Order: sequence, then C-alpha cells, then structure tokens
Amino acid sequence: MFQQFDRIRDRDRDRDRDRDRDRDRDRRDFRRGTPFDIFRFLIPFTPFTPFTPISPQRPPSGPPSGPPPAFIPQMPPIGTFAVDPGAIANCLFRFTYIWPYRLSSFWFYPTFVGPRSVAGYRWNGFRWNYFGIDLREIRFFQCF
Repeated sequence: MFQQFDRIRDRDRDRDRDRDRDRDRDRRDFRRGTPFDIFRFLIPFTPFTPFTPISPQRPPSGPPSGPPPAFIPQMPPIGTFAVDPGAIANCLFRFTYIWPYRLSSFWFYPTFVGPRSVAGYRWNGFRWNYFGIDLREIRFFQCF
C-alpha cells in the first residue's frame, strides 16, 4: 500500500519537475535577444511572390524608337518541341523575329516574359502595336 503512494508521489514530483523545466526554458528563450527586438514590428512585411518575371534591368518603357531590321531571316530547319520562357527571356528588349503556328511571321520587341506568355510590341509594317502571345503558339523565334 505504501508503494502505491510512493509511485503517485514520484509521478507528481516528476510532473512538477517537467513543468518547471519547461517554464524555465520558455523564460530563457523569451529573454534571449537584443534590446532592439522591439523594432522588428516596425519593419514592413513584404509578401512572398511565387513567380517573379524574368527580366533584366529595364530600359525606358515603350516601343523601340525606330523600325526593325530591314531583312527577314530564314526560318530554321529544325526547331524545338516547345518554347521555354527562359530561352525567350534572353531576347528581352531586342528585336526578335517570331514564326507562330497560326499567324504569319512578324518582327517583335518583347518587354515582358511570363511563365506561359510573352508581351511586347509587334511591327505591323508601319508602327509598333502592343501585343501578347502564348508561348505555346510560337513555333520558332530568333533574336537580333
């Protein structure tokens, strides 16, 4: 019978010891830091964006000041299965000739590359028009 009381007493003592140890550990962790920790609430929070468009340092926005090159390049004999956003990102702010699947080929000046599309200015023969196209619609492209 006394052994049962000893077990209960030991159990309660161990529980109290664990509770005190956890309380002391929490106090130590709370007090750990610098006096400047109160300023961490004043720093503005910037949310995480899952996708950041691929773009180098941007030149002045808008279409190019002049027309594209006067020649029309030859279509490559062998192309890729799909156009990658990373590949066409190298053509940002450069004259690019695009051969799409459904449209006729044209000169393009890309200013934005997204995960599935590219946007910029398309030359219509007289002036630059803002234009966007899905990357899946591009058969070939070539930068100049």
